[in-house]
Amino acid sequence: MTQTETRNHHDGKQQFGGAVAETSAVEDVFDDSYKEKEGPKPPTTLVWRNIILMSLLHVTALYGLVFLPSASVATLAWTAVCYFISALGVTAGAHRLWSHRTYKASFPLRVFLALANSMAFQNDIYEWARDHRVHHKYSETDADPHNATRGFFFAHIGWLMVRKHPDVIEKGKKLELSDLKADKVVMFQRRHYKLSVVLLCFFVPMFVPWYFWGESLAVAYFVPGLLRYAVMLNATWLVNSAAHIWGNRPYDKTINPRENRLVAFSAIGEGFHNYHHTFPFDYATSEFGCKLNLTTAFIDTMCFLGLAKDPKRVSKEVITARRQRTGDSSNNSG
Repeated sequence: MTQTETRNHHDGKQQFGGAVAETSAVEDVFDDSYKEKEGPKPPTTLVWRNIILMSLLHVTALYGLVFLPSASVATLAWTAVCYFISALGVTAGAHRLWSHRTYKASFPLRVFLALANSMAFQNDIYEWARDHRVHHKYSETDADPHNATRGFFFAHIGWLMVRKHPDVIEKGKKLELSDLKADKVVMFQRRHYKLSVVLLCFFVPMFVPWYFWGESLAVAYFVPGLLRYAVMLNATWLVNSAAHIWGNRPYDKTINPRENRLVAFSAIGEGFHNYHHTFPFDYATSEFGCKLNLTTAFIDTMCFLGLAKDPKRVSKEVITARRQRTGDSSNNSG
C-alpha cells in the first residue's frame, strides 16, 4: 500500500465516489516500516506432533476415498452441506467478520459462524484472526506466519509443522485485539474450543447420516468426517500458497498475492487475493460481487434478512484508479 492509502486507513474512513466506507483497523494494513533482521535466520524447529497428526489426517482422508462409491446420495449431499458450513465459519466468520471487520453481524449470526468455525477446525477464532492480521500487516516477511516467499509447501502446510519465526510471535503480541476480547461469542468459543471441535468437526458430521438414514459408521466417519475436513483444510491453505504464487495482479503488481479462480471456487470466494490484499476492508474480497463467491452471496443474504449490516465496499472509481496506477495491465481478474 502507498503511504497515502495507509494514512487513509489510519484516518478510519475513506471517501469512495461520494459514499463513505469505514475501513479496517490499521492492524490489517501492511506495515512497510518493518525490516527483517540482518544475519542468519533462526534454526527451523520441527513440531513432530503436528507432522504426525497432519500425516495421519491425510492418509486417513485418502483412505476415505475408498468409501465414496458406497456413500448414499443423502450422505454425499450432507458432506457438501458440512463443507459449505465449515467453509463459511472461516470465510464469512474468522476472515471477513472477525479478522477484517468488513461487516457487522447480529448475535445469532455470530453464534452460527462460531459453530461453523469449530466445524472447520482451523484454530479458534481469536487465534485465527490474530495470525491473519499479522499476515496482512507483515505479508511476505519473516513476521508473516505463512510467508509465501519460503515456497509453496511452507505457505500451504509447512508453516504448521515448524515453530513460528520469533518475529511472528513478537508482532502478534503487539497487535491491538481488544475487539476480539470484547466479543463474548469469540471468547466463549476459545474457552470451549476442544469440545466444540470434537462435537462439530467429527461427531455431528458422522452421527447425522448414521442416525437419520442408516449410513454405515465407516462411511459416515470417513466421508463427511475426515475426507470433508481434509479437503476443506487444503482449500483454505491454497489461499495462502497458490493464491500467493499463481495468477495475475490487476490491482497491485508490487505485491505477491494473485487472482486465482480455482482457489476462489474451492474456498467459496477467497481466491481474488490481489484485490483482497489491496482492499482488505471490502466485505466481498472481490470486485465482482457474488461471481465465484458464495461467501459474498451468503453475507448479502444475511443483510437482506436483517442478520448482518454495514458491509464495506470500494467504489468502481477507486478500483479503476488503482488498476491504472499499480496494476499489471491485465484486464481480467483470475
